[in-house]
Amino acid sequence: MGSHPHNSSEFPPFTLTGLPGLETSQHWMFLLLGTLYIVSIVGNALILFIIKEKQSLHQPMYYFLSMLSVNDLGVSFSTLPTVLATFCFHLRKISFDSCMAQMFFIHFFSFTESGILLVMSFDRYVAICNPLRYATVLTDAHVARMGMSVIIRSFCMVFPLPFLLKRLSFCTANVLSHAYCLHPDLIRLPCGDITINNIFGLFIVISTFGLDSALILISYVLILRSVLAIASWEERLKTLNTCVSHMSAVLIFYVPMVGVSMAARYGKHAPQYVHTLMSLIYLFVPPMLNPVIYSIKTKEIRQRLFKILLGTKF
Repeated sequence: MGSHPHNSSEFPPFTLTGLPGLETSQHWMFLLLGTLYIVSIVGNALILFIIKEKQSLHQPMYYFLSMLSVNDLGVSFSTLPTVLATFCFHLRKISFDSCMAQMFFIHFFSFTESGILLVMSFDRYVAICNPLRYATVLTDAHVARMGMSVIIRSFCMVFPLPFLLKRLSFCTANVLSHAYCLHPDLIRLPCGDITINNIFGLFIVISTFGLDSALILISYVLILRSVLAIASWEERLKTLNTCVSHMSAVLIFYVPMVGVSMAARYGKHAPQYVHTLMSLIYLFVPPMLNPVIYSIKTKEIRQRLFKILLGTKF
């Protein structure tokens, strides 16, 4: 039975998917995802509150951490409506415009997180390799410019995606593979030529994730070289310890991303729920773990958090 194309101007709705083959576990899945949402939202909100209230944390490193927390809140709130609708209320239809908007924000915050991790690596590089210039290089104005540059770059990269999709004709079976809208999932559905979409998608991935990860790697090579020049083994460990939180944030962001990409390319015969679970890990784990890691590894945040919790309890 042939597929009848729909012009994108008709705004065909899309059907979201939960966990194919695990329909009986959907409510349990929502409880798990709901827990991750709560930890992510509360954790990142507490990080922002602590940094705002504690004057000693008003420095570049914590300004970048604030950006990361705001971005992680953005990731969580971008996926929350459709995940809630799909897993809890079994509402699987989403309009074309709503899907385009969600896709924009998910990818915008994803690209922004990559950029924030890059500027955080620059912060660690200056702090360790050029400590005497730290205060002059990372002034409040420079930090603001770096943050704005990350946001503008992400916006410019993601902005064309909805328009490139709207020019295409979609077939009747507009069934997505996830409980939210992602560009790699959406470009499988059009009946027409998607060459331009594929080329542009590859370009933005290389110019953001590819470039950022390469620069982060270079910054840590330079940091490691500087650390190895320190004579005292104890001082080396103390210096490297200041990078542990950031290195953990980089790994929990990029490792799931690589896993999703590898599964898409080489795991075509794997059950669909495997791809869905990997995608959920990529979108849900970093926003949940980042505040946990920084709360554990940052003494000032940890102490203030204990005071808040004890004050609430008593």
